[in-house]
Amino acid sequence: MKRKSLYSRAGRQRGSASDVPSQVPQFAHWEETPRLGAQLWSWCKNFAARHERGLPAVAAALAVLALIGGWQLLHPSPRPLSQWDIDNAVKYTLSHTDPAPADTTIAAAMVGPSVVRVEGFLSPEHAAEQAKAEAAAAKKDKKEKPGGQHVLPPRTPDDQKDKDKPDSIGSGVVITAKGDILTNLHVIRSTDRWVVTFWDGSKSEAQLVNIQPENDLAVIRAKTAPDDLKPATLASTGGLNPGDPVVAVGFPFGLGPSVSAGVIAGLKREFVDPDRKDGKDGEGHLSNLIQFDAAANPGNSGGPLVNRDGEVVGIVTAIFNPTGQHVFAGMAFAVPIENAARAVGTNPL
Repeated sequence: MKRKSLYSRAGRQRGSASDVPSQVPQFAHWEETPRLGAQLWSWCKNFAARHERGLPAVAAALAVLALIGGWQLLHPSPRPLSQWDIDNAVKYTLSHTDPAPADTTIAAAMVGPSVVRVEGFLSPEHAAEQAKAEAAAAKKDKKEKPGGQHVLPPRTPDDQKDKDKPDSIGSGVVITAKGDILTNLHVIRSTDRWVVTFWDGSKSEAQLVNIQPENDLAVIRAKTAPDDLKPATLASTGGLNPGDPVVAVGFPFGLGPSVSAGVIAGLKREFVDPDRKDGKDGEGHLSNLIQFDAAANPGNSGGPLVNRDGEVVGIVTAIFNPTGQHVFAGMAFAVPIENAARAVGTNPL
């Protein structure tokens, strides 16, 4: 039995691509289109091929621009300063800066190496003569010193336990490189041997050079002076005015060198020393003095009074106390340095 054919044998005409229904998606062109990265790479290759000679210069320029841009990014240019910035910078600097030393501190430091301690010693033979003279005077007058203290004789030859203890202590200031020292006459007048102590601690015997009783001044000269001895700078009092700062340097009560500061209280003052008002050569009456209020006590006598520049303008010579006690009561006097010219023998200014 003959089987039926399942398919038609009619000739089938091959259709073209256009006969494909439009609904059928076609993906052939997606596969044929190159990717964006490949296009860029191809463009770069072509560009490099066309500009093969100028490409290094372009690359270098781009590298320089990149470096400049990076530097500016890391180091931006400062913005203009405002007044607020300036004020705050000044406030910060002032609050974080140590204050400058005072003028008095500078003045004391400048004159310090020129200040000396003056110690007077009385030899036994002179001590005996002075004791007899003072005892006779006390017996004749039968008076007491102010404050109820009797006149006491100095050390006698029988009392030598404190022979190394000075009979008088005062101050002085070096005024020449050869070791001339200006001091008060009353610091050395009751003794006959003197020892000076310099700023470095060295000591030397001293000898009397000249005296000026009317101004209570004396000049002594050290027999042995330090190699680096520094004379003080002297200045005229012509530019001084009341209220100007001054510094007194010396050895009050033997302590020092001690520094005290104050101001000029007055000029051309007069002072009468109650202990020497009947002295010879006008020793008890002093004139043309500088009045100041820096603390001064026994032992400051002969020390320098210096201005704000550390220049010596006077020699501390007396204190005034209405109670009669020999302690500072707010008023002291100094001999102007011009008066020291005659004591030195030449003009020191």
